[in-house]
Amino acid sequence: MTTREHAIALVTGANKGIGRAAAGQLAALGMTVVVGARDLERGEEAAAAIRSAGGAAHALTLDVTDAATVQAAAQWIEKHLGRLDVLINNAGISGSGLVDPSDAVDQIPSTVELNMVRKVFETNVFGVITVTNAMLGLLRRSPAPRIVNVASHAASLTLFSDPDGPFAALLPSAAYSPSKSALLSLTVNYANELRKDGILVNAVAPGYVDTDSNNHTGFLTVDEGAAILVRMATLGEDGPTGGFFSEDGPLPW
Repeated sequence: MTTREHAIALVTGANKGIGRAAAGQLAALGMTVVVGARDLERGEEAAAAIRSAGGAAHALTLDVTDAATVQAAAQWIEKHLGRLDVLINNAGISGSGLVDPSDAVDQIPSTVELNMVRKVFETNVFGVITVTNAMLGLLRRSPAPRIVNVASHAASLTLFSDPDGPFAALLPSAAYSPSKSALLSLTVNYANELRKDGILVNAVAPGYVDTDSNNHTGFLTVDEGAAILVRMATLGEDGPTGGFFSEDGPLPW
């Protein structure tokens, strides 16, 4: 892709967790990173940490459920940076209690609270559409644009429906898992539309990472989880598009 030393990347939800780790790794490769965060103060802290490590970073207020902040971020990038080479749609919520089976009881389909489902989809699905569409004009100015959508192993209908598989112990989910499955479908549809423009669009599953969303029960570090985001963000021109990947390789839908 574009020389990494001159590439520009936007990572949503980059003030903590996997997003922050991905932003730091991209900056270490020489990219200028835009840290998108709902809380600007936390975003500024993340950007300052990247700069103190020798990277280039800016923080912007960006709430994926607030179109005004998304448009303002796109306008800032256009004015100050001129284009976008990488978009990582990382911002997401797990809902009530998330991907930890012990906390997921209120996502059981037959008893789920619909307002919670709507909130999860608003962030994990509609937010991705809002941000992606706002940034497409900037991405089209890049010689090698890349979009990475952060999904989950739980998005895979194949893996999640296997009664003998690794996810058999998880309680059914009417919010988080379906939202990430919808994100996979979005990924394929964006990839099909944007292939002619040379924009590679892929989804990734970071794995069970130690983050706030699972009450820090994950066994992978945020840097380990971010590795697949960075790998797909730096694909060469012959890289895949419309795929779903973990660090171990392609995943089933």
